[in-house]
Amino acid sequence: MTDKELNQARSLVYQLLSSLFAWEVSEQRQRELTSDDAMAFWHSLAQDEALAPQVQILQSTLMHMINERQRLELAADFCGLFLVGDKQSASPYASLYLSDEEMPTLFGEQHHVMCDFLRQSGLQLQSDFKEPADHLAVMLAFMGQLCLHADRGSQLSFLETCIDSWLGRFVDKVDTCDPGQFYRALAKLTLLWVRDDISALAN
Repeated sequence: MTDKELNQARSLVYQLLSSLFAWEVSEQRQRELTSDDAMAFWHSLAQDEALAPQVQILQSTLMHMINERQRLELAADFCGLFLVGDKQSASPYASLYLSDEEMPTLFGEQHHVMCDFLRQSGLQLQSDFKEPADHLAVMLAFMGQLCLHADRGSQLSFLETCIDSWLGRFVDKVDTCDPGQFYRALAKLTLLWVRDDISALAN
């Protein structure tokens, strides 16, 4: 695999992870994620033994979600974890984990840092995505762009400073609060992927 092909594959993983943190899994999205091409992609990702258990949980959930009730249950897990904002949720915003304030708020310093990154790169949030820019989904999508357009040093710096600096605490929160297993597996997969990528970029 050439460097270009490797970076394209890395970008696809970041975009996939981003999309699953950004939106509930709709019926259309489920079909996309269980298509032949998607299943081949999941299979290639599971070739890494460390990632395989989490990938298998995601695959199995998506393949066996066969009716609207099951989709609504997964949507309820998504809402309870990422949209509600109470003690039983796992808010996906960097500012809430990195702020020195006793009561951190949304649209904090990390939101403005990400806005600057997006602006400098000529990117912007989708108009239908009404979240602060320091949402994990935005950061993962931005990392997907860096895989294609930035040097290794810039990618490593962004991963370490903007994502890995708080991702572990977020994953712990998801692990504690997720009533199912899909988002727990997604969070753990994301952490493993990010840490593996940091190691590869550093070396």
